[in-house]
Amino acid sequence: MLKVHALVLGAYQTNCYIVHDGACSQCCVIDPGYTPEVILDKLQELGLTLEAILLTHGHFDHVGGVKDLAAQTNCAVYLCADDLSMPPMMTAGPLYYTDTYAEGDVLHLAGLEFTVIQTPGHTPGSVCLLAEQTMFSGDTLFSGSCGRTDLPGGDWTAIRKSLKRLASLKTNYWILPGHGESTTLAEEKRYNPYMRESYETDTHRS
Repeated sequence: MLKVHALVLGAYQTNCYIVHDGACSQCCVIDPGYTPEVILDKLQELGLTLEAILLTHGHFDHVGGVKDLAAQTNCAVYLCADDLSMPPMMTAGPLYYTDTYAEGDVLHLAGLEFTVIQTPGHTPGSVCLLAEQTMFSGDTLFSGSCGRTDLPGGDWTAIRKSLKRLASLKTNYWILPGHGESTTLAEEKRYNPYMRESYETDTHRS
């Protein structure tokens, strides 16, 4: 069974998630944006060994702790290669990674199965990660909102298509975003104006 431990880190209040199967002593960390020492202390408290870091995108507030965590744990680091095109000002220097993933990839880590959905728009390589009934949506989808697209690499047309795609999913996923409160996909389909616009506009045109 999926276990999630959330940490809110740094000046941008980035959600970092420690994720594992309840019967497994290995874990993944999703988006370690800041203070790797806090994450390491939490791993020690939980008695978990870090197997891999999974990045929803490459912005500096989601990757700031990657190098130190990887250096101290010798873990794998996954990201979508499309984010390697972003300027260093957005990523706090060259992005560190050991592996890349892309649309449809399935990873077996920490006793869990993660499925990768590419959701460009906030960045070229933004992804959402599905594990059981949970979606780690990064900065693509928030409770009541979506990621900004006015920064280098952002694309409003692309994020609308990504939101429309997420709205088409049948499972009512528990949404754990990169910032802010958790939500559900059903709630966002019903109330999120950006998600509603992404599919209602096309419906009205047809």
